[in-house]
Amino acid sequence: MTDFNTLIQSALAQEFSGWDFAYLEGRWDDSPTPWSYRDLVIEAMQGIDSMLDMGTGGGEFLASLPGLPSYTAATEAYEPNVTVATQRLQSLGVHVVALKSDQNLPFEDNRFDLIINRHESFDAAEVARILKPGGRFLTQQVGGEDCIDLNRLLGAPDPVYTSWSLDMAARQLEVAGFDIVRREHARPATTIHDIGAVVFYCKVISWQFPDFSVDRYHDRLRDLHTRIEREGSLRVWSERFLIEGMMRNV
Repeated sequence: MTDFNTLIQSALAQEFSGWDFAYLEGRWDDSPTPWSYRDLVIEAMQGIDSMLDMGTGGGEFLASLPGLPSYTAATEAYEPNVTVATQRLQSLGVHVVALKSDQNLPFEDNRFDLIINRHESFDAAEVARILKPGGRFLTQQVGGEDCIDLNRLLGAPDPVYTSWSLDMAARQLEVAGFDIVRREHARPATTIHDIGAVVFYCKVISWQFPDFSVDRYHDRLRDLHTRIEREGSLRVWSERFLIEGMMRNV
C-alpha cells in the first residue's frame, strides 16, 4: 500500500507547464474517443494555405502535425504558456498570439481556411468572422459533465458549466453561419490508479474545482485513497464531443 500523505505531497509539488500531463502517465488512463481528432485535423489540412490553432497550450499538438500550411497561427490565453508555445513553434514558422478575449480574435476578416480547436472556449461569431467562405472549423470539446463523478465523490459542487453540450455548441455555430457537417459525442471511461492523480487533476483543472484544497477535502480524499487501494483503481466517465462546421458562402 502506497502512503496517502506521500502521494498527496508528490502531487502538490508537481509543477504544470504548457499543457503537459506527463505526471499522470500510468496514474490516469483515458479511454480513446471513437474518432481521432489528430487524423481529422491532418485530413482537413490537405490543400489549404492558412490555419489557426485556438488554445495551443504549449504548442505540443501543433508541433506534432506534419506539413503545416504556409501561414499557421496559434492563440493562447494563459500567459505562461505563450512563452512555452513560442519557444516550441517559432522554428516551425508559427505565429503565436497571446489571446485576451474570445470575442476579439486578433486577425482580419476571412483570414483562415481552417480553424482547429481542442478543448478551448470559442465565440462562434468571431470564429465565423475570421474564416474564409467555405472554410472549416473543427473542434473537440470537453462536455459540461466531464468527470463530474469526481465532484460528487468528493462532495464538491457541480461545475457551473454543466449545460455545455454538443447541441448547444452546434446551435451557436449554426446561428453564426455554419453548416454542421460532422457531430460526434462520447462518454469514454477514465481509470484512476492513485489518489495523487486525483489531487493533481483537481489542482490543474481549477475551473471544475474552484475551491479545491487538500485540507478542505481531506476526509473524502482519504476515503477515495482507501477505495483505490482496495479495488485497484477508480473509474469515472469523461465527456467529449466533436463538431466540424463549414462556413456558408455569402
